[in-house]
Amino acid sequence: MDINLFKFCSALKVLGYFMILLVAAIIGVSYYAVVLLTWAPQLSRGGLQSLLAFLIIIAFHVLLFMLVWCYFMVVFTDPGSVPENWRLVSAENNLEAGGSSVDAPPETSDRLDGRPTAGYCAHCQNGKPPRCHHCSICQRCVLKMDHHCVWVVNCVGARNYKFFLLFLLYTLLETTMDVLVLLPSFIEFFSEAKNHSSSPGNLAIIFLAFVLNLAFALSLLCFVVMHASLLSSNTTSVEVHEKKGAIRWKYDLGRKRNFEQVFGKKKALWFFPLFSKEDLDNIPALRGLSFPTRSDVEA
Repeated sequence: MDINLFKFCSALKVLGYFMILLVAAIIGVSYYAVVLLTWAPQLSRGGLQSLLAFLIIIAFHVLLFMLVWCYFMVVFTDPGSVPENWRLVSAENNLEAGGSSVDAPPETSDRLDGRPTAGYCAHCQNGKPPRCHHCSICQRCVLKMDHHCVWVVNCVGARNYKFFLLFLLYTLLETTMDVLVLLPSFIEFFSEAKNHSSSPGNLAIIFLAFVLNLAFALSLLCFVVMHASLLSSNTTSVEVHEKKGAIRWKYDLGRKRNFEQVFGKKKALWFFPLFSKEDLDNIPALRGLSFPTRSDVEA
């Protein structure tokens, strides 16, 4: 019996919907533990304690709003797909046709009729712009694909990579803050549990929220550091192995320009999951069909 691995990979997409529910559950537990159980009761005490509680609750809600906003933008923003019947064109008529030539090495190209063919996807039967890769889960080619993320039930690519990075950043800040503000309650957990001075249910929620946020904060720190490194060199996760074989990575334009290729030049929007129309019009990389190279910058 033949097994279609692509259909199996596509079925994994269902797992993502459970991940969305898991994210909602973690947010709910954290909100109940941090706001309702730990710091909201401090507002009535007056003095510096009330002021501290007020500031913590405000910071919690601001970070939570940004986290959820970025999360939904990653989930519902198409990372970019190849236009129907898109075909590669030569460098000479590239500007006239509005496409881009591809000089991907044969070992990273798809194969057609047994021969390596740069810039062509045998699965989609369509051309592949530079830095485009086929996702076996979504069963389509994704522009500047970084990876398929089960947590957002979507691929991370050219048009939502910024949103994904902001989601990681705000989630790291939120979980780190939760760990710090729950730490005193976590330390008191054992004495209160021993003396039966608090509701067992409340103690369990505080303990669970602290452990979950600590685990996510440590994990996200690794992801943020990794993607910060990729961002600084203008590399995607799937391009890491290609970059190893290159003496000089052709898409590395310098840290400042690399950052602008993902976040745009509008500084006021850097920390929001938005792009200015000017950036979308003037930075082709944000649209995902063509990308400047080091030779373009040095020319």
